[in-house]
Amino acid sequence: MNRNTTVIVAALAVIAGISILFGGWYVSVRNSLVRTEQQVESAWSEVENQLQRRYDLIPNLVETVRGYASHEQEVFTAIADARSRIGSAQGMDETVSAYEQMESALSRLLVVVEDYPDLKADRSFIRLQDELAGTENRLAVARRRYNETVQRFNESVLVFPASFVADSLGYSRKPYFEIEEAARSAPRVSF
Repeated sequence: MNRNTTVIVAALAVIAGISILFGGWYVSVRNSLVRTEQQVESAWSEVENQLQRRYDLIPNLVETVRGYASHEQEVFTAIADARSRIGSAQGMDETVSAYEQMESALSRLLVVVEDYPDLKADRSFIRLQDELAGTENRLAVARRRYNETVQRFNESVLVFPASFVADSLGYSRKPYFEIEEAARSAPRVSF
């Protein structure tokens, strides 16, 4: 082999090596993005499961309270409206908005309960309240896990140089499940 041929072969070998390394890196980043996006979708699914559990508990709670406080129709209407919005929510933004509306309606319901000492002692109400509290705890955990997963995904999408791969594949940041400022403070209710 002459010197020119050796240089050309060496250059081609370097180019092939760089191409293989780049291709391996690209595939690795792509697979990581796909895995992380699937984790985000799974975490959101768990949030929706807990919202559904809460959605299913609310009619029982409302009926129990209604037996004691039948004249509190405005609160019951607000809960029914919020429940309807949750049931028909399409996508995360609508779900979060419906969730916030439900939070507000449930807060008003708990304030109404304060005026009815017999209701606070009712076994059905206590059981439903405990189930709702457990569901709220599970929902808080699911929401936290979702937001942690979104954080990992968003970091993957935004960090250089992986952001080039994400952009080329059409990946973009996912929204966090955040609540409005007004809903951050829990109503003061004692049972």
